[in-house]
Amino acid sequence: MSRPSVEAYASEAGRVSAAIRGLEAADFAAVPVAGTWSIGQIVIHLMDSDLIGADRMKRIIAEENPMLIGFDETAFAKKLSYEKQDPVMAGEIFRMNRELMAVVLRGVEEGAFARVGTHNERGRVTLGEMLDLYVHHLNHHVGFIRHKRQLLGKPL
Repeated sequence: MSRPSVEAYASEAGRVSAAIRGLEAADFAAVPVAGTWSIGQIVIHLMDSDLIGADRMKRIIAEENPMLIGFDETAFAKKLSYEKQDPVMAGEIFRMNRELMAVVLRGVEEGAFARVGTHNERGRVTLGEMLDLYVHHLNHHVGFIRHKRQLLGKPL
């Protein structure tokens, strides 16, 4: 059941870098939709979120019912200087993290996807659910990047 999700997770490791290919510094900083994040901020958010997701999944695999702590994505973007970080580098970190985590996920027994952790905001979550969440999360945000590229006149 979860093996297709592992392969979906792994196969999209380079998707962030592909989504931002050809953009320049001004494109990363532009906010074509007022009140939303720039493409650069979305990329840094994807990197941070995926790093946190990998940690959560590793804890579920290795520990008995670990506590999984949520994070305030708005506070991260505001207080961690997202606008000063390098989106191209973040795309590469995202790729490498996904590739390494895919090795871990491919190495667990099928039963591991039913292992649980307790998220402080969502409650009980299985490894399989966490994996599906991160596959969906990437798809969701790449859609925003594509839309913003379109508005900037730089479609993929």
